[in-house]
Amino acid sequence: MSDAPARPPLAPETLAMPGAIYSPFADRMADHPGPLFPLHVGDTWRDPFVGARSEDIASADHPRLHAYGDTRGLPELIEAIAGKLARRNGLDHATDEILVTAGATGGLAAAAGATLSPGDEILILAPFWPLIRGIAQSFRATPVEVPFFDRVANAREAVEAVASRITARSRVLYVSTPSNPTGRVIPGETLEALAALARRHDLWIFSDEVYEDYHYEGGPEAHVSMARFAPERTVSVYSFSKSYAMAGQRVGYLAAPAELIHNARKIGTHVYYHAPIIAQRTALAALEGGADWLARAHAQDREVGRRVAARLGEAEPQGGTFLFLDVGDRLDERGLPGLLEDCFAEGVLVAPGSSCGADYGEWIRLSFTAAPGADVLEAADRLAKVLGRR
Repeated sequence: MSDAPARPPLAPETLAMPGAIYSPFADRMADHPGPLFPLHVGDTWRDPFVGARSEDIASADHPRLHAYGDTRGLPELIEAIAGKLARRNGLDHATDEILVTAGATGGLAAAAGATLSPGDEILILAPFWPLIRGIAQSFRATPVEVPFFDRVANAREAVEAVASRITARSRVLYVSTPSNPTGRVIPGETLEALAALARRHDLWIFSDEVYEDYHYEGGPEAHVSMARFAPERTVSVYSFSKSYAMAGQRVGYLAAPAELIHNARKIGTHVYYHAPIIAQRTALAALEGGADWLARAHAQDREVGRRVAARLGEAEPQGGTFLFLDVGDRLDERGLPGLLEDCFAEGVLVAPGSSCGADYGEWIRLSFTAAPGADVLEAADRLAKVLGRR
């Protein structure tokens, strides 16, 4: 028996949070004998365009590039974001209503810290981006999952689904469109109905729009921002990670009423201080010169998504970079872990659907942008073999 003194306990809420979110096989990748197709994380295989990479930003051109900066974000980047929001999203935001954040993840965490108290509830349309559940738990709030994207066909049903989960502790409604993981787009009339519901129940709305530039049906200009319908209570969340292949740069931004931004800034300052200055410079370069690169990426990703969906017998994604597959008919006594093992044996890593909601333990998520198109199509063939969809 060890005589070492016992350690003090860790927070039970943190102990209850999941660790390996996207794949239980990530630590076995190095020992896999054949080719690997890691489609479990929603990244892109591309690099940013030349001019918007870290190596393109020089200290000679930007004094104090490696020093601390304004915790709200570079003033010139905030000005550019305000112009983009007006031009692209139809949203009129003053500069004090914008906060540059350490990715959309940092932005949502800052928004959660500004709005949620321990025991408060955040309603999350499911299946959902896996990290939003843990963000709520990090602030000791309760995530309430609302089965939605595979259950709701119109605005009336959408309102009924959300209303059925509202309680006296409800504080926030989290909406994502285009959706990670389903690839579905929520129509404008449904967003408007949900905004009216949030107003009736005095809820904040977190509108996750990080895939706005990968809206396929009607093109990016067809994307509808929730804040058009309830600007006084909507926190619009955006990211350079998805739009411009800058996931490692960690730059996103919030647009919301000034009081919320002021308080979200407090959280960001105490958690990550501010987004990296070099990364903010690359984000500004992307806004100023990335239109042609973005249009090409959009066209390529839409085509790959269409072809992968066809090979797997799924509907073409309406937006985003994911497919979400019901694989319940292929599960044996091993359950989903067994199927994931079979996929891994074929060299394909996919994320378990349970990461995206408790009701989705018989689903899997794959990203069709995580590798070059030819590789993703080969992975789709291998996955089709495992799923019996040839």
